[in-house]
Amino acid sequence: MKALVLNSGGVDSTTCVAVAVNKYGKDNVITASLYYGQKHDKELQCAKKIAEYYGVRHIEEDISNVMKYAGEVCSLVKGSKEEILDMSYADQIKQNGEGRVGTYVPFRNGLLLSIATAFADSLFPGEEVEVFYGAHADDAAGEAYADCSPEFAEAMDTAINIGTYGKIHINRPLIHMNKSEVVKTGLSLNVPYELTWSCYHGGEKACGKCGTCIDRKNAFEVNGVEDPIKYEED
Repeated sequence: MKALVLNSGGVDSTTCVAVAVNKYGKDNVITASLYYGQKHDKELQCAKKIAEYYGVRHIEEDISNVMKYAGEVCSLVKGSKEEILDMSYADQIKQNGEGRVGTYVPFRNGLLLSIATAFADSLFPGEEVEVFYGAHADDAAGEAYADCSPEFAEAMDTAINIGTYGKIHINRPLIHMNKSEVVKTGLSLNVPYELTWSCYHGGEKACGKCGTCIDRKNAFEVNGVEDPIKYEED
């Protein structure tokens, strides 16, 4: 069995890298990062470092042309006129109700999983492969990110398996975990979280105020461990 792991350079996907390497060994794992037009490339730099740390092959591709209209609806990508909200996802849902948040990238996980599957089918011809992605329960809560839900993953898995003649499946090891449980899992696998980047802003240090920073900091606090990255208020 082989594994191709979508790695954004953040906590969740890097935890998936650790799970895959632990399960199949580094020689059977490839990581992939896709630039879709996000406002900074810090996470891509981190993904490269993480691949080097684990000694796995790494692929990086630019698919920003596919997302060239995404700025109309998503604050994360270049060209967007909307500011990224410095507010937790829970507070955003309280304020605006359940449903799509401003940082939802149009069908991103569907696109990334499809591309990763094409990579896997090409790089591991005729072999059984698991495509890992780091969706977890907190992202799916309140339908903030519809492409992080178990239902979405199951539907994509079915389509991908049919389209690859039964050879490729999606592995979503974190799908029923909240963020603190993800960190707990990663800590047990000695994940190098100091190499990761979660912040939606591309500064020298993480802002500590955007939704993903707030969730990350809280996850480490729940586990009684200091987050190894630096924040602007430090």
